Order: sequence, then structure tokens, then C-alpha cells
Amino acid sequence: MTGGAQQALRRTMEIYSSTTRFAFACNQSNKIIEPLQSRCAILRYSRLTDEQVVKRLMEILALENVEYSDEGIAALVFTAEGDMRQAINNLQSTVAGFGFVSGENVFKVVDTPHPIAVQAMVKACYEGKIDVALEKLEELWDKGYSAVDVISTMFRVTKTVDTLSEHSKLEFIRVSSMYNGRWVS
Repeated sequence: MTGGAQQALRRTMEIYSSTTRFAFACNQSNKIIEPLQSRCAILRYSRLTDEQVVKRLMEILALENVEYSDEGIAALVFTAEGDMRQAINNLQSTVAGFGFVSGENVFKVVDTPHPIAVQAMVKACYEGKIDVALEKLEELWDKGYSAVDVISTMFRVTKTVDTLSEHSKLEFIRVSSMYNGRWVS
């Protein structure tokens, strides 16, 4: 919601505050202007666990009689990052686009590099196989992923690479978060 739209909403809230209650749901409360925040009781909720997301997705899949694979469910959970609304939106889009929820279909819908490809790139870097890592990176570039896409996925998957020592994982995370912060800002 733009700043101007929020200002208009502020005026509406002032006019109708005696007869109407407003509820806002957002992922980043810092994007809400201060005059609106000051008129609200702010409730903060932590992200859902993977188990909570899977449980609800399985209920929806059963109710809607949707075909899926385990990789598809894992991809929905990975891309949602604890946000149930995002998980359901990704599920709906995948079913609408492909009719079957597979890992490949989910990653096509959300347009995020597949974590297995990024994980292979990280492993190659760790093992000193720079040519292989660059080849994996070039494949991602050829698919149209930006540096931000690759780095943010790398940040998230590094902790799952079993062959890396804890020190190496922390170093990869430190470097990728440093660059992710530079490009996202």
C-alpha cells in the first residue's frame, strides 16, 4: 500500500473510528506509516514451523483432491518460509498452472532457483571445484535468475549442506548475507 493510500486510509479511520474497527495483516509492520501504527494495537506472530505448514497443506490437498509429490510439499514449505498465506498462494498457483504439485512445478511458479542446484554450487565451491561452481551458476543465469535470487537462495540452503563444517557454513552464510544485504537494499 503506497504512502498516499495509507494517508487516505488514516483519514477514513479518523472519520469512522466510532462505528468501525480496522484490522491490518502485514508481513513487515515497518512499512506501515507511523500515524496508522499509533492508532493500532500491534500483535506480532512468529513464523509457522514447517510441521504446521505441512499439516495445513495436507488438509487442503485432501479437501481439494489434489495430486502431489513429497518433493512438491517440501518445495511449498521451502518457498513459504513459515508464511501460511504464501504457502497456500503457491499451492493454488501450482495447481492452476500444472494440475500436479511437484517440486519442479512449484519452483517454476515461484520463480526461485531450485535449492538442489544452488546446493550443488555451494558444495562445488567448498570442494574447490570453481569451474563446476561457475558452470552451475551459469545454468542459473541462463534460466534468467538474478544475482539476488541466487544469493538469497544460497543463504537459505547453505545450512542444509551436510558436507560443510559448521565453520564453513557460517562463513558461506556471512558472505552471502553481506552481499544479499547490498543488493536488496
